[in-house]
Amino acid sequence: MLEEMRIRSLGVIDDAVVELSPGFTAVTGETGAGKTMVVTSLGLLLGGRADPALVRIGAKNAVVEGRIAVPPGGTAVVRAEEAGAELDDGALLISRTVSAEGRSRAHLGGRSVPVGVLAELADELVAVHGQTDQQGLLKLSRQRQALDRYAGDAVAVPLAKYAGAYRRLRAISAEVDEITTRARERAQEADMLRFGLDEIAAVEPRAGEDVELAAEAERLGHAEALASAATAAHAALAGNPEDPEGIDAATLVAGAHRALEAVRSHDSVLAALSGRIGEVGILLRDVAGELAGYADDLDADPLRLAAVEERRAALTQLTRKYGEDINAVLAWSEQGAARLLELEGDDERIDELTGERDALRTELGGLAQALTDARTEAAERFAAAVTAELASLAMPHARVSFEIRQTDDPEGVELGGRTVAYGPAGVDEVELLLAPHPGAPPRPIAKGASGGELSRVMLAVEVVFAGTDPVPTYLFDEVDAGVGGKAAVEIGRRLARLAKTAQVVVVTHLPQVAAFADRQLLVEKTNDGSVTRSGVKVLEGEERIRELSRMLAGQEDSETARAHAEELLATARSDG
Repeated sequence: MLEEMRIRSLGVIDDAVVELSPGFTAVTGETGAGKTMVVTSLGLLLGGRADPALVRIGAKNAVVEGRIAVPPGGTAVVRAEEAGAELDDGALLISRTVSAEGRSRAHLGGRSVPVGVLAELADELVAVHGQTDQQGLLKLSRQRQALDRYAGDAVAVPLAKYAGAYRRLRAISAEVDEITTRARERAQEADMLRFGLDEIAAVEPRAGEDVELAAEAERLGHAEALASAATAAHAALAGNPEDPEGIDAATLVAGAHRALEAVRSHDSVLAALSGRIGEVGILLRDVAGELAGYADDLDADPLRLAAVEERRAALTQLTRKYGEDINAVLAWSEQGAARLLELEGDDERIDELTGERDALRTELGGLAQALTDARTEAAERFAAAVTAELASLAMPHARVSFEIRQTDDPEGVELGGRTVAYGPAGVDEVELLLAPHPGAPPRPIAKGASGGELSRVMLAVEVVFAGTDPVPTYLFDEVDAGVGGKAAVEIGRRLARLAKTAQVVVVTHLPQVAAFADRQLLVEKTNDGSVTRSGVKVLEGEERIRELSRMLAGQEDSETARAHAEELLATARSDG
C-alpha cells in the first residue's frame, strides 16, 4: 500500500506531501492545479520514463520520494532485498531524482539501483491507469495481453512452450537463410582457403623454422670473420703453434699457479688464491678447446648459405600473407582447415537444418492450436465477467465479446487445415468487441465505443483483473473521462467496492466519483501558481462539502450545490 509521497520541483508542484490511506482516496482540484502530477510522481517511483521537461523551471532537479508498505515474504520484498534494499518497519522507501539535463537516479531502501528494478517492483505493487492506458486498450496487442493476463497459467504455460519453439525456429530459419543467401561468398571463401592451405602445404614449414634459419644465415654470412676471431682468441688463450716463443694466457696462469703452489703450505690465504687460480686455468683450457672446435666446425660453404636464403625467401612469402611469423602461419593453417571443413559441409548442414525446421513448424502448429484453444476458453469467461461489471457501471445492456482470428499466410504454420501467419505470441489476433445496447452489432471498441464507454470498459477490465490477479494499489487518472450523471455515480460506487479489497487512488473531476471516496485530497495552487507543502490537504466536514459544491456548480457557496453535495455524500455513505 502506498502510504506517502513527497514531491519537489515537479511541474507546478514546488514542495508537497501526499498522505494516503487504505481504501478509496479521491484527488481533486481545479484544472491545472497539478492533480495529474500525483500520477506522474507515482509513475516515476515505479520506473517510468524520466522527462526533463517535468522539472520545475528554475530548479536543478525534481525529486519524488515514496513510502510503500509491502507484504512480508512477497515477490516485491525478495526482489528488493536482492537489489540490496532494506525495509523500514515493513515498508520500502523509494526515491527518484530527475535533473533538468535529463539524468535520472533511483534509490530503493537506501541503496542506489537501476531504474529497471523499480519497474520490476511496479508489476507487484501498483496498477497505474491513465488516459494513455485507455488509448493503449485500443491496440490489438494490448487486448491480447489483457486476455492472456486474465487466463493466467492456462495460457502462460502453452505460451511459454510455444515461445521456446518459436525462438528455435527463428534461429534455425535465420541460419538456413544465411547459408543459402551467402552461398557465393562462402564458395569464394572456400577457394581462398584452399589456395592458402595448398601454398602452405607446398612449403611444409616447421614451427620456429624461420627463427632458426635467420640465425644460421647470420652465422654463414659472417663465417670468415667468425673463424678469424675464434682462431685469434684461441691463440691468445692457448698459444700459437707457429710462434712457440709467444706468451699466452694459459701459460701465464700456469706460471702463477706454480709460484703459489710452492709456498701454499705456509699460508692459508695464498693456498686459497692458488686454488682459485687453478680453477681459472681449467676454465681457460675449456674455453680454448671450445674455440678450437668452433673454428673447425664452422661451415663457410656458400652453397649452404644460398640454400638457407632460398628457404627463408619461401617462408617470407607465407608470413607476408598468413601471419607475422611461421608459428602464426601454422595457426592460420589449422584454423583455415577447420573453417574449410565447415564450408564444405554446407549442403549437408542445409539438409539437416531444413529437416529440423520442418519438424519445428509442425510442432509449432500443434502448440499454436493449444494456445488458441486456451485463449478461446478464457475469452468466454473474461467477456462474461466484463459484461457483468458493465451492468454495474450503468451499461446494463452492453455486451462484451472477443473475436479470435488468424490470417492466412503460405509461409506460416498449419492450423486446422489452414496455413496461417505466426509470431512470437502465437497465431491469434485478439480483438475486444462491444455491443453497447440490444440490437447493436458487436464492433471493435476502437470504433464502437465513446469516450465514456471506453472509460467504463477499462474500469470493468481492471475490476475483473482485481479478482484474478490482484495488486495492493490501483491508481486511476480520470478513468471517468467522458462520463456523467448516473454513470458517474455507478463508477464511484464500483471504485468504492474495489477499495474494500485494495487501495484505490483516483484523480477525478467528477463529484459523483469523489463523494464515494473514504478520503478526499484537494490540490490547490498558491497565488504565484505553485503547489506548496500546504497545497495538498485532506478535506473533511465543511471543507469537503465546499469542494464538492465547486465541482458540481463551480461555486462553493451555492446553496443548491451544497444540498446536492450533501445528498451525494449521504448516498455514498448509505451505500457503504
